Amino acid sequence: MKAAVMRAVGEPLGVEEIHIDAPGPREVLVRTAATGVCHSDLHVLEGSLPNPLPTVLGHEPAGVVEAVGSEVRHVAPGDHVIGCLSAFCGTCEYCVAGRPNLCEGEATMRRPGEPPRLSRDGEPIVQFVHLSAFAERMLVHENALVRIRRDVPLDRVALIGCGVTTGLGAVFNTARVRAGRTAAVIGCGGIGLSVVQGCRIAGAGRIVAVDTAAWKLDLATRLGATDVVNAAEGNPVPTVAELTSGGVDYAFEAIGTPATIRQAVRMTRKGGTMVMIGVVPQGTNVELPGADIVLREKTILGCMMGSNRFRVDMPRYVELYRSGQLRLDEMISARLPLERVNDAFEAMRRGTAARSVIVFD
Repeated sequence: MKAAVMRAVGEPLGVEEIHIDAPGPREVLVRTAATGVCHSDLHVLEGSLPNPLPTVLGHEPAGVVEAVGSEVRHVAPGDHVIGCLSAFCGTCEYCVAGRPNLCEGEATMRRPGEPPRLSRDGEPIVQFVHLSAFAERMLVHENALVRIRRDVPLDRVALIGCGVTTGLGAVFNTARVRAGRTAAVIGCGGIGLSVVQGCRIAGAGRIVAVDTAAWKLDLATRLGATDVVNAAEGNPVPTVAELTSGGVDYAFEAIGTPATIRQAVRMTRKGGTMVMIGVVPQGTNVELPGADIVLREKTILGCMMGSNRFRVDMPRYVELYRSGQLRLDEMISARLPLERVNDAFEAMRRGTAARSVIVFD
């Protein structure tokens, strides 16, 4: 099958013919229909999130089941599915406590000595976060998949595999935004736009979108933001404070830089909550205003993949899309073939795409 293989940090992905193994007892072979291109893929490509090489990136997929192992019970051939990097074992402390997004998923991987799921001419290729979706097919554990209804377009609902689940989950699961409250969203890429939509669906009274690109702020308004602040014109904190009478109840940081994290803390009101969603590059520390956090009793929450329980959450998000409450079509900037995956990364670097989607025939 064809796959976009990463062999060196900073180098373009190369489309190669690689081998994919047959399903083991609890494994599923999925024909990939579409895969969103996420900023976390770019972090790995540029070396800020180290990952063993060679590897096949991609972790926001939807597809159709082609074959299943002998012990698979959740899906069957022909089922439409969304893949999620939060593969869960089902037996560890985090899983049984209802926090499967924190499971490392080690029990879902092949063990040393077993043949690799992906290879080329005998060389193992590392599977990226249980999925490796920049490929015509995926071989995954059944606990990395959720079955969805068949009457929704897979190129849209693929976004639910990561960015949308992260953004909506940050609102619904992590922060638990209450109706009538105020929120600010720093960074209006795929995740930030999903946060904006989550706040709208949750009934937030005021939603302030913050970004440096005017077109992203326009899109955020179409998706539910009540106010926008262009950070390219200066420090957004005073403007957000003025718009919200001193600060917001919830501030969501969806970029992952020390400067924007500090801005999110500053624009949070007394007793408010700041949610860190953006992935901070490994080895980067963030200095925060300690007195402001303590004396104003602010809460800082980390958010890993929207604190998801994806087998429950994702079908619900599909229903939100079908009802028109969740808008996915507007978030897609481009649909590209696998051979143009590097163009998608370049658009991400330039800040000209909300979400690019790799589509397969």
